[in-house]
Amino acid sequence: MELWFQQKPVWVKTHAIKRARERDIVFPDMVYATILGGKVKRFGKNYIKFMKRYKRGMLICVGEDVGHSIIIKTVEWGN
Repeated sequence: MELWFQQKPVWVKTHAIKRARERDIVFPDMVYATILGGKVKRFGKNYIKFMKRYKRGMLICVGEDVGHSIIIKTVEWGN
């Protein structure tokens, strides 16, 4: 499944997949929807958060914008 955001490919690290399984996140559907349709917040120098509200809470995908692509490093539940 290819995922693009602002003409940049989005890659998901293995660490993010492991954390999603530990935190009971139905990985492909919810993360895909969060990146495509959630709010975007940039912080730090190169970091980016994708956030989307669900019944269970806020799903947050934390990634890094490395210039030519975006790498999702972890996935977590927020408030």
